[in-house]
Amino acid sequence: MFYTYVLLSGKDRNFYTGYTKDLKLRFERHKKGQVDSTKNRRPLKLIYYEACLNQQDATHREKYLKRHYGKMFLKNRLKSYLTGK
Repeated sequence: MFYTYVLLSGKDRNFYTGYTKDLKLRFERHKKGQVDSTKNRRPLKLIYYEACLNQQDATHREKYLKRHYGKMFLKNRLKSYLTGK
């Protein structure tokens, strides 16, 4: 399995989207500041993930979630979490 995931930065309240084969290990690396793209955006919360059967599906989903309609999908999907309602 491969995972497409979304992190929420506690510092700038922006999303970070990525994919990995080992979600638990990858999130630990993000939290410890071992990932260049997020080390200055900590603390981070894992707020969403999807499981994919192969790497190609995960990378396609990651690219979608980074685009305009993908961001709209995430904001709609996570509306109650993001607004606290």
